[in-house]
Amino acid sequence: MYTVPMRVLITGSAGFLGSHLVEKFLNEGNTVIGLDDFSTGKPKNMKVFLKEKNFSFIEKDVREKIDLEVDLILNFACPASPKAYQSDPVRTIETNFLGMINLLQLAKKTEAKIVQASTSEVYGDPSESPQKESYWGNVNPIGIRSCYDEGKRAAETLCFDYKRQFEVDARVIRIFNTYGPNMAIDDGRVVSNFVNQALTNKPLTLYGDGTQTRSLCYVSDLVEGIYQISMLEKPVSTPVNLGNPNEYSMHELAKKVILLSKSKSNIVNLPLPADDPKQRKPDIKLATKILDWYPKINIEDGLLKTIEYFSNNI
Repeated sequence: MYTVPMRVLITGSAGFLGSHLVEKFLNEGNTVIGLDDFSTGKPKNMKVFLKEKNFSFIEKDVREKIDLEVDLILNFACPASPKAYQSDPVRTIETNFLGMINLLQLAKKTEAKIVQASTSEVYGDPSESPQKESYWGNVNPIGIRSCYDEGKRAAETLCFDYKRQFEVDARVIRIFNTYGPNMAIDDGRVVSNFVNQALTNKPLTLYGDGTQTRSLCYVSDLVEGIYQISMLEKPVSTPVNLGNPNEYSMHELAKKVILLSKSKSNIVNLPLPADDPKQRKPDIKLATKILDWYPKINIEDGLLKTIEYFSNNI
């Protein structure tokens, strides 16, 4: 393991995962620099840290050159919900590609480790389950989701090319569906949609017939996995899946949310969006082997914490 304190740059720091990572790395004794352009991140997620002596914040777009002295870079600077990334698809793919180049060049210059937040979306609509890191995926390269899916795939390519050509210590994590406090209430992803609708007693919108599945990881479990891979002393030669392998259909999830929130909502079915993957389930044997990591929070406990957060913020 690397020793602290380190000077850690977290891009996308005002977003859902970024804000939790700021808290984690500060609590572990590091100096943290948050960077965000607030295109989707929330200023309130940063306000709580501004009084911390070891935290500073830069409002900046990762598509612009970045010049800082850092030991570790965590790149989380991209909207992750379809609603957000499809609203400006050109900006999304530019953020993934140009932002990745800028941060890899910074890592090369400063000899910093860099952790790239990739995604299970690189697997597309998978033809095998669970999805292993060795699976190349089934992605539509010209669909409405490809600005994100292919942008993340291109960013992975850049990471491994910089690793091979310039010996940059680049580490790629493929994040599966994650939920918990600090999610944007209107971000359009399934947990936020269902919880928001249930708390306001509106119908839960179930796309398709509800048999499509997701594997949902509570945010504290994911953050611990990210921290562990960031602190590994030995470089990582392959992408690493991080997620909870327990799989639920969307119909099961809707019923759980209604029950746990004590909602009077019913469920309505709407057409399935284009290129929406029908299954998500990570194979996490590699993460378990190299990190001794496995998710601990069960779905009921995680949903209750998320429902409490949303009920206080709606």
